[in-house]
Amino acid sequence: MEVIRDIAEFPQLSYPVVTSGTFDGVHVGHQKILKRVIERARHSNGQSVVITYWPHPRLVLFPEDNDLKLLSTIDERIEQLRSFGIDYLLIIPFTKDFSRTSSRSFITDILVKALHTKVLVIGYDHRFGKNREGSFEHLKSHSSKYGFEVEEIPRQDVDDVGVSSTKIRKALESGDLETASSYLGRNYTLSSVVVEGNKLGRTIGYPTANLALPGPHKLIPANGVYAVWATINGERHPGMMNIGMRPTVDGTHLTLEVHLLNFNRDIYGETLTVDFVAQLRQEEKFSSLDALKAQLAKDKEATERILSTV
Repeated sequence: MEVIRDIAEFPQLSYPVVTSGTFDGVHVGHQKILKRVIERARHSNGQSVVITYWPHPRLVLFPEDNDLKLLSTIDERIEQLRSFGIDYLLIIPFTKDFSRTSSRSFITDILVKALHTKVLVIGYDHRFGKNREGSFEHLKSHSSKYGFEVEEIPRQDVDDVGVSSTKIRKALESGDLETASSYLGRNYTLSSVVVEGNKLGRTIGYPTANLALPGPHKLIPANGVYAVWATINGERHPGMMNIGMRPTVDGTHLTLEVHLLNFNRDIYGETLTVDFVAQLRQEEKFSSLDALKAQLAKDKEATERILSTV
């Protein structure tokens, strides 16, 4: 997949089949649209093209909405779209100036002049342009003038999936990984750099890779202990992860700690990607480090059992 961040550098394609959206999380609802884009492109020996925006429009239009949590950073979104098989990704910087672009300018300047769109695929409720004034009906009625075909994913197809990024966020925030994974069509992931910790885990036989907190708007699942897969430099390792305040040792801030099973290597400074498989339990305060150690042994057994089946 070719990633383009400057619209002036978008190449001349023979038959671009285009869709547009934020695609936060690239969940199964988004995937219906992406599959259709790829199908149409292959049918015409063309190219599949996704237009997306960064930062997330809500962060620009409603800066006071500091609680917005995203399912994917832009780097994660790029990799999700790459793995799905998209040919070209155009990332448009979303600014207040861009938000004032009229639907007509969006069509003529971006879809027609810059991308030379042949087919535009959109969801049934998709809107675009200033104040979301652009609609499928407008595109359909003017498609001959603009020179491209418009295809709308039917409402029934989208509603049958019944998925939204909001539903996935709520599931993750409550520790309901089963629902989140079913809506995403894969495990939820989080990537960050391994940093120095206080090395307390080593003293009780469970050394951990401490992760730097990701960007302020990346959603972190509910506090608790999880069975996870951790990927480092392309290698996947089983692990169990603790998200929380570490109340047993009077912790004062949120930490992300991953104990990699049967692993003994210095990975400080490496990027670790966590795939959340199952929540083992919620965070709790133990009466002593020995009591915590005993529980961690049970958590490890549960982790091995769960990961052996997936």
